[in-house]
Amino acid sequence: MIDWTDRAVMLSARPFGEGKAVAQALTETHGRHAGLVQGARRQAEALQPGTLATVRWRARLADQLGAFSCEVETAHAALWLDDPLRLAALQSACAVAELGLPEREPHPAAFAGLAALLDTLAGEAWPAAYVGYEVALLAELGFGLDLERCAVTGAREGLAWVSPRTGRAVAREAGADWQDRLLVLPGFLCGASGFTPGDIRDGLALTGHFLARHIAGPADRPVPAARLRLADCFAG
Repeated sequence: MIDWTDRAVMLSARPFGEGKAVAQALTETHGRHAGLVQGARRQAEALQPGTLATVRWRARLADQLGAFSCEVETAHAALWLDDPLRLAALQSACAVAELGLPEREPHPAAFAGLAALLDTLAGEAWPAAYVGYEVALLAELGFGLDLERCAVTGAREGLAWVSPRTGRAVAREAGADWQDRLLVLPGFLCGASGFTPGDIRDGLALTGHFLARHIAGPADRPVPAARLRLADCFAG
């Protein structure tokens, strides 16, 4: 019998038979992990995306689905039922984590990043934190963006663009002749204080491009609908 307990953020749950659900959770030390939950209706709060919980997983053999039991620590989604934008960010963050993180491969930094983002939703800087979360997740998965210096000149100042091919920053003057082919680099990702809705739109377009290219595309899966909805919220 295999039996372990870990902290986790719930990512999703789908019905399975009568009164059961298969839950996906991002655990602190066991990575993204699935488990069968009995009495799913009674544990509806625990199964909501974004719920921080202590989970116990048990199975007879390591390669089995196994069973989850959950003890809720913070039901983050319930905090934002009257705030569609923050709720959209929560759902998107969980969906992107489920899409990108390999099953049963430990990624404690990804767990810490998602848990921190959920806490950040209580503040006003959460949109920039969300974009930063996706930048960090890409790096955790081996697709880090190089936003420190210009790929052409090596300059650290005046960065304004990102190459959609290499993920490297480009200074404004160096990229002036190719700006229609480059992605916009919002200032808050380069240390500038403050941001506008347009900056968040550009940040989501930037990370969304690389999520599609490096994660969704190779897996032959679409970018999650929750991620598309969040981008739409800032598209106006």
